[in-house]
Amino acid sequence: MSDTTTLTRERRDLLETLAIHRGFLRHTVRDLTDDQAAMRPTASGLCLGGLIKHVAATEAQWAAFIERGAAAMMGEGDQAAWADGFVMAPAETLAGLLDAYQTVSDRTDGLVRTLEDLDAEHPLPEAPWFPPGAAWSARRVLLHVIAETAQHAGHADILRESIDGSKTMG
Repeated sequence: MSDTTTLTRERRDLLETLAIHRGFLRHTVRDLTDDQAAMRPTASGLCLGGLIKHVAATEAQWAAFIERGAAAMMGEGDQAAWADGFVMAPAETLAGLLDAYQTVSDRTDGLVRTLEDLDAEHPLPEAPWFPPGAAWSARRVLLHVIAETAQHAGHADILRESIDGSKTMG
């Protein structure tokens, strides 16, 4: 990584797009109580607090991959532990989850600003959902984080509408 900030047009575009989709996700949980954020109002079993927690953890994991490669990624691990990443635990608060997400977002944004080369790549960890021998560049990882955030912001919008009729847009 570099000590200086090099904001090319591409880096500005990545940062702005990340900010837009993070903003949609954050906007979706506005004015909710912790109890509402923990509600599971649809058949999926997802809750808004759990989505915030999952998106933050996923972004943190991919940022670590950009810096250190596949060794920074969790292994397949325990299916129950993975599922718990979508749950808002009784001791967690929406404010705390949003603060943790902000910390992750700030770290990723700093990485986008200072990474020497967006073409730098690492081999992906072995997993059934990745092609054997595939590698992703930092750019490809950031595009994946944007897609993941946007997808979950859409899920969050459905959950919020199911809770109290509020919509992110419209």
